[in-house]
Amino acid sequence: MCTRRRRECPWFDFVAESFTDDYHVRALDHRGHGNSAWADPPGYSYEDYAAELAAVVEKLELRDFVLIGHSMGGKTALTYAATYPGRAAKLVVIDSNMLISMDRLSEMHALGRRPRRSYATREEFIARFRVRPAGTTAAPEILQHLARNSCKQLADGSWRHKFDSKVHSEQKIMDCFSCWERVRIPALLIKGDLSERVTAQICTDVQARCPHIEFAEVSNSHHHVTIDNPPGFLHAVKTFLAKHP
Repeated sequence: MCTRRRRECPWFDFVAESFTDDYHVRALDHRGHGNSAWADPPGYSYEDYAAELAAVVEKLELRDFVLIGHSMGGKTALTYAATYPGRAAKLVVIDSNMLISMDRLSEMHALGRRPRRSYATREEFIARFRVRPAGTTAAPEILQHLARNSCKQLADGSWRHKFDSKVHSEQKIMDCFSCWERVRIPALLIKGDLSERVTAQICTDVQARCPHIEFAEVSNSHHHVTIDNPPGFLHAVKTFLAKHP
């Protein structure tokens, strides 16, 4: 099962199929993301996402599954593993930010308060599409695929991101390290080698709280590891899974 931080599950389209020989793969759109409804009033805490994930797990009667999350989705996966033990068998967190400064939090809140931008045509949206944070080595056709699947048409004919920007204004400081203290299952923390989110100090701090944690670095990758280097990502995850059958 994959849980993704932003727009929608197509961000896993370039890696998910490689797991289907051995796993049933489900990629989820959380509330406010992708094709899922926006929360009104907004409710976008990691506790909300983890509870939502727990409801899906219960509904589908999932057990002994591999939980993979990227960025915000990685923190959701971490929160779930720490809060709802007993169902997930392995955890993979991809380039998630374990520490957020007050300055960065203020920037996110300001971003969430900005008026939502609309585009006259789908083609204009695709042409202006950029990944956030900036920096990617993804092939142009991958970025085109993401752009096509990241927008929706409104009643007036204009186009807009599927992502609810209020997700940013709902962000709070999360104590990720206390979550790691409660993770008892095999766990892997992946870093993109060109990303600055998972530093050597963060790895040390995580390992101090979760001694069995494993680490992998994917080459030629910024933050968006699954699209920047799909083969490298697959190698890292499959190597981890092979060690924990």
